[in-house]
Amino acid sequence: MKRLRPVFLLVTLLLAACSPPPVPDVTYYRMPPAAAHQRLDKPISVLPIEVETFRAEGLYAEQAVLYATTPDAGALRAYHYQLWSDPPSRSLQERLTNRLRDSGIAPLVSDRLPANVPALRVQGRILRFERVKTDKGVIASVAFAMRVEQGSGEPLLEQNYASQQPASDESMAGTVNAFAAAVDATFAKFEGDFIALQGGKDG
Repeated sequence: MKRLRPVFLLVTLLLAACSPPPVPDVTYYRMPPAAAHQRLDKPISVLPIEVETFRAEGLYAEQAVLYATTPDAGALRAYHYQLWSDPPSRSLQERLTNRLRDSGIAPLVSDRLPANVPALRVQGRILRFERVKTDKGVIASVAFAMRVEQGSGEPLLEQNYASQQPASDESMAGTVNAFAAAVDATFAKFEGDFIALQGGKDG
């Protein structure tokens, strides 16, 4: 029996070596809630505002967290087991809708209005939304093309906004927080331009 023990041990080791590595758990992430910001004293637009779902093309339309393989973000890859809880196109729409609603810029801010209702319609397109590892650490890099239309599609505002925010560490949790900070920074710039645009109008 003693002679068989090394054989059993060898077989056990061989089976362990042949076993496939465990599959990582799929983890879903969502950005933390935005910090409260100052509310306007009164609405500056009598028209309601509709924030449309952000447009996203290629990899940006997927739910996976994207990361750059080079510091200049010239090449992108998608994590297989690190996903956003909602596609960025939808979560960005929701975040901007809540921001404009909380600001009190208009009596009604919605993510869905009938097409025949006169409104200011906000459109966004994702240009960049990725995790970038640099010599100084990890950053979240975001960029959006923003457009505001009224009536028959006449553009009142059309501009690109971008931000890069460093993560507190190289963990995915730190990266997600950096994404939230970057998104809020770009939305703050857009909101400021939107308010300035409407400030001299009667609505």
